Amino acid sequence: MFAKLTVMTAAAALFASVAAAETFEVRMLNKGEDGSMVFEPAFVAAQPGDTVTFIPSDKGHNAETIKGMFPEGFDKFKSKIGKEFSITLDLEGLYGIKCSPHYGMGMVALIQVGEPVNLELAAAVKQKGKARKRFAPLFEQVTSEIAASN
Repeated sequence: MFAKLTVMTAAAALFASVAAAETFEVRMLNKGEDGSMVFEPAFVAAQPGDTVTFIPSDKGHNAETIKGMFPEGFDKFKSKIGKEFSITLDLEGLYGIKCSPHYGMGMVALIQVGEPVNLELAAAVKQKGKARKRFAPLFEQVTSEIAASN
């Protein structure tokens, strides 16, 4: 009886964690609320096991991790231009994302999964062009949330 109850409890916990996972949609746009060549939203606060789907609402965009801006142990990714792409993120930390063709124009996003365990490393990555300006408020959002929780 006890073994049967333990298996049922474990199965219920597993189902609850899978059922609680969320999917976030990030649109890739030529023009959005924050100007031209943007991800909307540019910041996503997710939990381990959540999925992020990048939707090319306008042609010519993709999603790619930025070197040095993802947790240790994570395999980088680069989606195909103009194709929807989904990824489930299991490791806590920050993930810097760019649109390869429009990175210099500032088309970047930041995803926080759980705790931002790689904040210092991710923030230290040198950005070029408008990307540097667009990342500044995204990192400020992360540090503000850390300060508010302490």
